Amino acid sequence: MNDIKIGNFTIGNGHKPFIIAEMSGNHNQSLDRALELVDAAAEAGAHALKLQTYTADTITMKGAMTIDDKNSLWNGKELHDLYKMAYTPWEWHKAIFDRAKEKGMIAFSSPFDETAVDFLESLNVPLYKIASFENTHHPLLKKVAATGKPVIISSGVTTREDITESIEVLRKAGCKNIILLKCTSTYPATPENTNLRTIPDFINSFDCIVGLSDHTMGVGASVAAVALGARVIEKHFTLRRADGGVDSAFSLEPEELKSLVVETERAFLSLGQIQKGILPAEEKSVQFKRSIFVSKDVKKGEVLSADNLKVIRPAKGLAPKHWDEVVGKTFKTDIKAGTPLSLEHF
Repeated sequence: MNDIKIGNFTIGNGHKPFIIAEMSGNHNQSLDRALELVDAAAEAGAHALKLQTYTADTITMKGAMTIDDKNSLWNGKELHDLYKMAYTPWEWHKAIFDRAKEKGMIAFSSPFDETAVDFLESLNVPLYKIASFENTHHPLLKKVAATGKPVIISSGVTTREDITESIEVLRKAGCKNIILLKCTSTYPATPENTNLRTIPDFINSFDCIVGLSDHTMGVGASVAAVALGARVIEKHFTLRRADGGVDSAFSLEPEELKSLVVETERAFLSLGQIQKGILPAEEKSVQFKRSIFVSKDVKKGEVLSADNLKVIRPAKGLAPKHWDEVVGKTFKTDIKAGTPLSLEHF
């Protein structure tokens, strides 16, 4: 799979994880708060800021559904009302994107219908994200792929066959750069239903860069995902969960987002390569290993034994692995206690 270059960032297996801060509806219908979120994401070190581009009427219709799930954050809300509360006004997009660019971040969005793609094209976004609930919306996939820009697609609520088919649709429609995110579409997701072992399987199966759209609490799942090969991490974030908002309950606060950036980078750097010897950085520490020392004054002709030898630090004498070979031999000369044992001594 090839690296993907977006602005000043390169996404690929040999590069540090690309961290996407998902604003979603956590602006709570305030543009000032939205711009604060941009600033906070940049300060935390996120590489990209993502919006969602829809209106209540482009995603559903009044009276279509009321959520009836006691475990849902949105239980009892009508779908149309929820999206009306959560959507990001389209007239805000340019101001938010401009602020993100000023702060050195990539700014892009998830379109939820074809009109949103046309709108985002007018803002010249550098890539697109397909949300899990749209990942089998083939007309939308074709519309996005036709732009020729990289596409990130989440895998939530899909079968393996769905994913295979959707990736094929994107490629046939002209998309050459695809990033597939493992995603569990529950809000929040639990560690137990995150199934990160899917990540290496995705890498082997789909020949594309793989990442994680992480709806769990905290940063542990994302760090583990990087160790398993994820190179893109997407997380919802907010200023303070206590402020409320449609996604606030499972969103990171700025300090946590900074931790995500730092810890996923550490996870990536720690992967390194297969180590088969002593590292150059370890060479000074070799002296602190053990070796065989003469532990009391001995005379020529005395037998080497546990009574006059000891395995201690530092590693100035024969290695401990030679213990059985030297015990029972005789000293060639008088030796003082505290002398590292060498071949010349017996």
